[in-house]
This record gives sequence, C-alpha cells and structure tokens, in this order.
Amino acid sequence: MKKIYLDNAATTAMDPLVLEAMLPLMKEDFGNPSSTHSFGRKTRSAIEAARKSIAALLNASPGEIIFTSGGTEADNTAILCSCRDLGVKHIISSPLEHHAVLHSIEEAEKAYGVKVTWLNVKGNGHLDLEQLEQVLAADEEKKLVSLMHANNEIGNLLPIKKVAEMCKQYQALFHSDTVQTMGHYPIDTKVIPVDFLACGAHKFHGPKGVGFLFRREGLKLEPFVHGGAQERGHRGGTENLYGIVGLGKAFEIAHSEMQEHMDHISGLKRFMIERLKAEIPGVQFNGDAEGSSLYTVLNVSFPPNEKSDMMLFSLDIAGIAASGGSACSSGSNKGSHVLGALGVDPTRSNIRFSFSKYTTKEEIEHTIEILKQTIGIVVAH
Repeated sequence: MKKIYLDNAATTAMDPLVLEAMLPLMKEDFGNPSSTHSFGRKTRSAIEAARKSIAALLNASPGEIIFTSGGTEADNTAILCSCRDLGVKHIISSPLEHHAVLHSIEEAEKAYGVKVTWLNVKGNGHLDLEQLEQVLAADEEKKLVSLMHANNEIGNLLPIKKVAEMCKQYQALFHSDTVQTMGHYPIDTKVIPVDFLACGAHKFHGPKGVGFLFRREGLKLEPFVHGGAQERGHRGGTENLYGIVGLGKAFEIAHSEMQEHMDHISGLKRFMIERLKAEIPGVQFNGDAEGSSLYTVLNVSFPPNEKSDMMLFSLDIAGIAASGGSACSSGSNKGSHVLGALGVDPTRSNIRFSFSKYTTKEEIEHTIEILKQTIGIVVAH
C-alpha cells in the first residue's frame, strides 16, 4: 500500500543533504564545543558557521541568533524573559496562537502579574488590527505584542511588516512565532522591525529538537536555561551540535530553493482546492484558504455525514497521514482551540492537509479518491 504523508505542518522529512552534513559531527567530530583543545575548537567553529549562515539569510547579526531546543523554547524565552527582564506589563495576543505562546502568556500572568488583551478574530480567521492599534495607543505601559506569522492549523498569514511597524510606532515589543514560515518565506530583519522570531528546524526538512530565537540586538535578556555560559551567556547547557549544523544546512537549502518550492507547493494547494470543490458537494475551507494564507497548509471542512468521526482514521488505514488540527499537543484528543475560536460547525469533519517539496500531484489525486470513498461518494471507473 502506498503511504502518503500530508502532515508537513507537524513535521517534515529530513533532507538527505541535511543528514549528510550532520553525520561527521555524530561520528568523527564529537568534541565538546566548550572545550579549548582542537576537538572542541573544531565543533565550536561548526556551530558559529551555522549561526553566521542563518544570520546572513535573515539579514541579522550572528549575535542576534540564540540556538534553542526548538520553537517552543524560543517562544517561551521571548515572552517570559520580556516580562522578567524588559519590564513588560501588558501582553497583546490572539486566541489563535500556538499553545507554546498561549501557555507562556498564562505563566506570565501568574508569575509576573501582567495584563493580557486578546484580539478579536474575524470570521475568515484574520485578526482585528484596528483593535490592535487602539489597544497600543490606549496606555503607556510597557507592552509586548505576540502574534504568529502564519497559523499552524488554518494557515492564515499575518501582515507581519505592518504589525511590526505599528508596534514600533507605539514603542511596543513585537514577538512573532514564525515556526511555520521560517524556511518558506524570506524574512529580512532589517526591513521588518520585529524584536523576536521563533524557529524550529523540523518544519523545513531539518532535524527535530533544535531551533533558534532571533532576539533584536540591544534587548538584554538573562538566561532562560541556567547552567553554563553557552550561547554567549544566553542559554546554559552543552549545545546540540549536530542538530545546529543540520539546522544551518536545512536553512541554507530552504532559501536556495525557496521560489521553486513555493511555486510547486502553491500549485498543489490550488489543485486540491479545485478538485475538492468539483468532487465533494458542500466542501468548505477553514480560514482564508484562497486569500492571504500559508501555501503549505489547507484546512478542509467536510459536510456532515455518518462517517465524519472516522475520517482521519479511515485516511490512516488507507495509508494517508493528515491531521485534525495542531499535532503539537502530545496526542491530545481535545478539540481545536483555533477552530473553536472561529465558531466552526462541530458536526462537520475538519482535516488539515499540509504539503512539502516532496508532495506530488498524484498523491493529492489519490487522497481525493480515498476521501470520496470514505464519505460515500460513488467513484466512477
């Protein structure tokens, strides 16, 4: 049975060239980067080369890149350290954020007593940016705006440059969870005046368990993880050496092939939308799927039927991997907080399909045939 993977928003397959770059660090070049002998100097050099490469692709300085265990740690660090070290008293965010952000904000409320304002969500999943400006202008408290660049469940894109400039105008810090867009869109930190960006390597064909936090130069944060002077004093602990090298390589590959992959994957998304409209009566799409939306994600709402509860299971049995929402919640069966905030009809089956450079048109066609069979639409032969 042919296996089809359409859950790339959860994680992507590692690029063979990334593994090739990592293997020497696993086998021969195993020195501790904090050691001063030649073994350590060689691995320290590999880490700094990755940092320099990533910084160049973001038009940032190497000192603005802090390696982390992934996007979740980067989000936690940006939010909690902004409250602890930078005097933030008021956080502005949205109910659509990833739990790495939502739970960090809850912790900031408990630990630092910050005030939180939740932005209103429009019917198409976009945020009320007029409300954002009103809240920013309303008081002179030190504020942090935390809004994701692209939603991991419905794919809606935030006009990140516009929001960054608005935050700068009102002297608010701006953190954006860019886990779904790093490696998929060019981000120029000199053009977009954002203060914090989060990245996880496994979203663009890199290894799991590694990422980075971009922290704007001049923002002085105390370590979030204590225990050593690694990461220029910003994060204690022996570095994930081969993970960092793999992250650097994956980031380079993603940027070198970005337009090609954007064209390929956007075409697949458009093809799937048109085929679903033609083949499945009553199909809908959550969020702004055909507007300002992440090209790798399509959240589909299927009409109610007696098999609605079994659709994901049926796809899995047929060898097709997809998601009912976010896959970053350790197997939780709780309903999607994103779809709940949008007021999506709970009687409909909602499935997120997400694509990568390895996805093919033939896989999309086969998936649609399986969906038709699952729903009970007669397939003509």
